[in-house]
Amino acid sequence: MCGNNMSVPLLADAVTVSGAERETAAVIFLHGLGDTGHSWADALSSIRLPYVKYICPHAPRIPVTLNMKMVMPSWFDLMGLSPDAPEDEAGIKKAAENIKAIIEHEVKNGIPPNRIILGGFSQGGALSLYTALTCQHQLAGIVALSCWLPLHKAFPQAASNGVNKDIAILQCHGEMDPMIPVRFGALTAEKLKSVVTPTKVQFKTYPGVMHSSCPQEMMAVKEFIEKLLPRI
Repeated sequence: MCGNNMSVPLLADAVTVSGAERETAAVIFLHGLGDTGHSWADALSSIRLPYVKYICPHAPRIPVTLNMKMVMPSWFDLMGLSPDAPEDEAGIKKAAENIKAIIEHEVKNGIPPNRIILGGFSQGGALSLYTALTCQHQLAGIVALSCWLPLHKAFPQAASNGVNKDIAILQCHGEMDPMIPVRFGALTAEKLKSVVTPTKVQFKTYPGVMHSSCPQEMMAVKEFIEKLLPRI
């Protein structure tokens, strides 16, 4: 494997779950606010495919306005969690560029963009949506768990020349989510249908689930990954 991880800051200390055989595809998964890549690397290990590499980077530690400026792992600053809350536009765009650098690195190392899925939970899911939709590479799909589309007013215009207008999106949300209400997820799904081919957007909700994942959701993620990244 050629390529130097040190040239991509987020890759240098990312948690990587290597394939048990030759890697022909990759899933890049972004954790939520205050978390690290370790928890999702563990979760993805339980549904892993032997030919897929799973990359779970850690967000940088920054002061977060929403949490009284406490310093914690965060992909960008958060001012609020409602559809009309002010947003950290510069931080979101910078974070997206850092994730695109990981995609670029994987492509240079021989994994085609159409064999790469970008995903995430909560703030990480939000960043995965924004990054994939503004990416110059045609990716395989997006896994967006318990999240929203950042800078939603900029879309569909912000979507890079429609490169990913046919991208498959799996959006999942707990129906009892107290942090990012399922209604916000539904609004996001409707917005996404104006950005990509509407039939490519799946929105699944889970009764009784709060701001977290559940076994049924993880099975849906596994099936989505298997369908988009078959063994070759």
